[in-house]
Amino acid sequence: MRVLMLSKACLVGTYQTKLEAIARWPDVELVAVVPPSWDDPSGRTLLERRHTEGYELLVAPIRFNGRYHTYYFPDLPQRLARYRPDIVHIDEEPYNLATWLAMRQARAVGAGTLFFSWQNLERRYPPPFNLIERQVLDGIDYAIMGNQEAVRVWQAKGYRGPHRVIPQFGVDPEMFAPPPARDPGRAFIIGSANRRLVPEKGVDLLLRAAAELPGVWRLHIAGDGPALPDLRQLAADLGIAGRVHFDGPLPSDQLPAYLGNLDALVLTSRTLPNWKEQFGRVLVEAMACGVPVIGSRSGEIPHVIGDAGLIVSEEDVDALRHGLLQLMQDDVLRQELRQRGRRRVLAHYTQAQIAAETVEVYRRLLAGA
Repeated sequence: MRVLMLSKACLVGTYQTKLEAIARWPDVELVAVVPPSWDDPSGRTLLERRHTEGYELLVAPIRFNGRYHTYYFPDLPQRLARYRPDIVHIDEEPYNLATWLAMRQARAVGAGTLFFSWQNLERRYPPPFNLIERQVLDGIDYAIMGNQEAVRVWQAKGYRGPHRVIPQFGVDPEMFAPPPARDPGRAFIIGSANRRLVPEKGVDLLLRAAAELPGVWRLHIAGDGPALPDLRQLAADLGIAGRVHFDGPLPSDQLPAYLGNLDALVLTSRTLPNWKEQFGRVLVEAMACGVPVIGSRSGEIPHVIGDAGLIVSEEDVDALRHGLLQLMQDDVLRQELRQRGRRRVLAHYTQAQIAAETVEVYRRLLAGA
């Protein structure tokens, strides 16, 4: 089967390992279409050509770069006419112009279509986006949902077609792997790694929890964003600025080594009226590296962690501090969570597993068609 995937997310090099994994299936011929860059509010993301074996990675211009709702690929009709895919995998939400256009243009060449959605809050959009959403929900052939709550959201909004819950990306377990050894005599290293430092990621809670920890520890915070100045000031106000290292944004290929150096990874996201955690990919990456994780109860986090880490209530600084103290003082618990986390990733969250489930969707779509 010939599959054409539209994905601005696959600009990121590590995400391209999923494309390689899909392309390894003998019945799949894959072309991935990406823009040359994406102008995210946190900064421009440029294409990283890191993992391109077995499939064709095409770079196509887009209009309205950085505008999630209105961007689109203007030359997609010509590419569809030339490639004649059986399936167009639209790696986008159903209320976006890019999805609506791609669905209509794919239908014109007889291709089946599917979208991907992380949307875990039921939102109402003004015209024309509510009309776009309605037509996509009525016309799409299949839907992949990134989390369980997305199923509830889209069925409440009228989607009645087939669906499957599959995270957008997994991890490469060879790339994200436990380090050979950790120095037992070093300080206990706590980590936080978010692409964007924004209030909803709850890094301020981690600073407050760490401030009252005993013993020798260090806190490393990766990422950049509007919350960074306030977080620096909070570390100073708490008297821990000398123990807190703000490491800035990390290229995707440096993340495995960064995570592997940690003794604990914390993601204490807080739910807001317009946002809750959709997945928490860094949790899976850390677990793959054999790093114990602590997460809040926001959105999908508890489902991602399962029994392979510690889960605390949102905004509960005392519970977070207690969890960190447990990991600092209990070598047996730390080792057990390292093993559980790695096993959970291998069972559910590798790129090969995600690719296999995605290819199964392709087959069902074609069989249904």
